[in-house]
Order: sequence, then C-alpha cells, then structure tokens
Amino acid sequence: MANLSPGDIAMPSCAEIIEELRALGSASIKKVLVNHGAQEPFFGVKISDLKPIEKRLKPNYELALELYATGISDAMYLAGLITDDMKMTRQDLQTWVEGANWSLHSESTVPWVASAGKHGRDCAVEWIESSIENIACAGWCTLSSLSLIRADADLDLAEYEALLKRVAATIHSQPNRVRSTMNGFVIACGTNIASLSDFASQCAAEIGPVQVFVGNTACKVAFAPDRIADAKAKGAVGKKKKTAKC
Repeated sequence: MANLSPGDIAMPSCAEIIEELRALGSASIKKVLVNHGAQEPFFGVKISDLKPIEKRLKPNYELALELYATGISDAMYLAGLITDDMKMTRQDLQTWVEGANWSLHSESTVPWVASAGKHGRDCAVEWIESSIENIACAGWCTLSSLSLIRADADLDLAEYEALLKRVAATIHSQPNRVRSTMNGFVIACGTNIASLSDFASQCAAEIGPVQVFVGNTACKVAFAPDRIADAKAKGAVGKKKKTAKC
C-alpha cells in the first residue's frame, strides 16, 4: 500500500481484495454455483460475505474496473456492488456485458449497474438485439431494472408497451435464458409500471407458461399472470425502489 498521511484510510489493492475473496471461498458454495451455470475462475464466496467488503470499499469506480477485469466471478460481482454507477461510461458497460459469461453477471451485475447510470436505456435497446444470449439477457434485465428504479414519468411508456407486444409475439422462439429474461420483463412491467399493469397481464396470459432449462437446480420459472396478480392483490403495483442491487 502507498504511504499514508495520519488519518488516511488505506484502500486495498485489487490483488489484496482477490486474496481476501480467495480466503472466503467455499467448496460447497462453488458446487451450488456450478449447478447454476457459474464459469471458472471463481472462489465460491457467499453474497452475504461480500456485503462487509462492499460497505468498506464503495464507491470506487477505478477499483471496480480492475476487479471486473480479473474475470473472477466473485470479484466481478463485487465490482458491480462498489462501482460508482454514474461514472460508468458506455464503453465500460459494453466491456462488462461482453465479459459477463454467466447469468449472475448478465442478469444481475451488469443490468443493475447499467440501469443506475447514464446509459442504461440506450445500452438496453442495443443489447436486446444481440445474437449473443448473455448480452440479449442483459438488455432485457436492464429494461426491467429501469422499470423498478425510475419513475413512470421518466420511462418511455410507448416503448415499453411496444416491447411487451414484441415479447408476447416472440418469446417462445427465443434462446433459453432470453425466454427467462423476457418473462421477467413482462412481470416487471406488470408490477412496476402502474399504467401498463393491465396490458402486461394480458400479454402474460397470451404467453402462458414459459419453458426454461434451469440446470441441475430446484429453480422454477415464475408464472407471469400469477406474479402480476399477486402484486395487484397486495397493492404493490407501481412501488419503486432506490436501487435494483441486492
């Protein structure tokens, strides 16, 4: 570490954080994550064990870029938690989405960061056109995250309505994970955007059950009509959050 003045707090290097993550890794967690599609290299760190590190480090845009560039899944997830979302450039986001080699990053890390920054919508509408499954998934999840954290007045509702129609017409012919994220988009529109909730319900009914291969896991694909109906029954439609990250 660099020499510090009295009162300064030492910021660990990327290499030091990697060693900290390595020590937190667990063989049993690795086994679970492999079943969910995790790609090496990764240590198998619990998300709950990343939270104290997140609290200690964030925000740190430069360190986040270094951590993500390692290609180590645990470090990549941590990068998404600690980066300064508003500093992420369009090229940063493109680099991250191209490096997202499994659903944890293509459907969580990258969309969460993109949606909270300046380029989320523009990236999303470009990514959903990609022939690369993980990139297309990131696009649909970014749109879903935007619906959760942005006021309806700040969303292009006509665009979202058109995308709902597109999903209803094409979802069953899409690649596996794209089907899952499109289904999630319908649910997001139905639960997060009050003025589109009824239309999203209609689209969900038209779509029906969505078949997704979820690997060697007990995960189940959410049935969109029921999820939207549950939100309506609880009076939760249209309730926003400050962040999509968790």
